[in-house]
Amino acid sequence: MAVQAVNLARSVVAPDVVRMSGVRFAWPARDSFRMAIDDFSLEQGEKLLLIGPSGSGKSTFLSLLAGIVSPQEGAIRVLDTNIAKLGGASRDHFRGAHFGIIFQMFNLLPYGSVLDNVMLPLSFSAERRRRAGARGSAEAEAARLLDKLGIDPALRKAAATSLSVGQQQRVAAARALIGAPQIIIADEPTSALDRNRQMAFLDLLFAVVAEAGSTLIMVSHDETLSPRFGRVAALEGIARVAHAEAQP
Repeated sequence: MAVQAVNLARSVVAPDVVRMSGVRFAWPARDSFRMAIDDFSLEQGEKLLLIGPSGSGKSTFLSLLAGIVSPQEGAIRVLDTNIAKLGGASRDHFRGAHFGIIFQMFNLLPYGSVLDNVMLPLSFSAERRRRAGARGSAEAEAARLLDKLGIDPALRKAAATSLSVGQQQRVAAARALIGAPQIIIADEPTSALDRNRQMAFLDLLFAVVAEAGSTLIMVSHDETLSPRFGRVAALEGIARVAHAEAQP
């Protein structure tokens, strides 16, 4: 009962940044896969850990949330925009302006410098570029984020391929956070790290996310991370995934 009261209080003061309702999705070339999301919301400033085993549909869920794919039915409202009604180019523009994504394999430009990688999202969104330059120059903001995340200034012009795994991870986080996107998606970002480095990375990530006022949804199969998050949910409690023989 006490937990319910706390959640109710939070929902009164924190608006939803995401609301998915009546969503139905099937991959066009994979008739056996169906995903149904009846109702899911994410509050402003939340830190949500989404748990699910490999192959459970986590990547599909994230693709819907970020507008990488569009459902056949239902509404996906992000910052009061129903991205399910947008065309592909409009979804791409919206995602570039409002989402920061930390990929599991980081997806850094291998021969681009650290600064090049961090500033890459600003090439796709004038709105995000303006936010990045609010304190001065966008390059100065990139450098500030790298400092916050513990990247030595001497590495700013180094190629991404020259960095350690932990350093690449922090550069990927800075890239996701530049320009203060309202929603940060982190897809298994700690899977390649040992326990101590996992905790150190989460400390840094949470601090920078809080400073930006962003909302964080992190996906993992590692349930031991749960105590670090304000909300933990199993994918199976949010979405129903089934084969064509047992449609949702």
